[in-house]
Amino acid sequence: MTLLQHLLHLTNFKSPLLRTLVPSVSAVIAIQTAFAVPSIAAQSDRFYDFSGALTYVAVSALSLYLPVLRGKVLASGQTAAAYGNKAGGLGLGMGLGMGWNWRQVVLSGAVCLWAVRLGTYLFSRVLQEGKDSRFDKIKTSPSRYAVAYAVQAVWISVCALPVIAVNAVPAAAFAGMGLRVTDLLGLGLFVGGITIEAVADAQKARWLGEKRGKVHDEQFLTRGLWSKSRHPNYFGESTLWTGIATAAAGVLVSSPVRAALGLSPAAALAVCFASPAFVTFLLLRVSGVPLSEKKYDKRFGDNKEYLEWKRNTPKFFPKLF
Repeated sequence: MTLLQHLLHLTNFKSPLLRTLVPSVSAVIAIQTAFAVPSIAAQSDRFYDFSGALTYVAVSALSLYLPVLRGKVLASGQTAAAYGNKAGGLGLGMGLGMGWNWRQVVLSGAVCLWAVRLGTYLFSRVLQEGKDSRFDKIKTSPSRYAVAYAVQAVWISVCALPVIAVNAVPAAAFAGMGLRVTDLLGLGLFVGGITIEAVADAQKARWLGEKRGKVHDEQFLTRGLWSKSRHPNYFGESTLWTGIATAAAGVLVSSPVRAALGLSPAAALAVCFASPAFVTFLLLRVSGVPLSEKKYDKRFGDNKEYLEWKRNTPKFFPKLF
């Protein structure tokens, strides 16, 4: 038995969801560990965000291809004996689809698009600035820096959960499932969210470039989307994950899919919306808004223009006018 066959056999659970979820989360842990060990040893923060983006792309691709790979391996007869008793009956018939539903491809592609865009932006920024100020104190402590990588692994696993679950759905369970309102609403939210995030990042990058080039001497950005929200990029982030969760929920709450994956309606919704709930919690309470607000309050806390902008501009949800 080859290494691939052995790994497929070890993760050949009765549940189609576990057959995809366990290898996907294992890949998250493996990739993050591979980056964490040398980064902690070198006290380097250069590849933290890059590793997160790479892991999202890898896990999206793995979860999309893994069920098809299992089907191909079984169809070739290479591991039929190993799978026979363990995946027999209904589990075998529904768990080894040989193709993809369009939602699986689109949602996986959406995550990859977001990860490549944000990862490229953040990696370019850290290369230009030489460091990430968020890790100035953390990276000097191996235990604290290890926790930061562990948190990132949890973040990726939870946020990618809706897509992993949709990718685990057997092809037969999609039969007769036409276009749904949740497809349109979810993808609309994703497009809106990633657009807001990308525009906000571009506006900030241009503002910083102009400041370095002595085009202006403004101390903080209050133009464009940053006049509508103090953290429009984080709002866009929360919105796009809400969109992915909404599109995934429309699939996972359907009766054939729930029967195939063994999920109750409540569990199906939890699998989907744990993603935007967790990322929004991190942004509002842990690593996003609190760190930014603390840094700028310390730097500009006695600046009247800053205090006025802060008083008149919503923290998260953008004002319409």
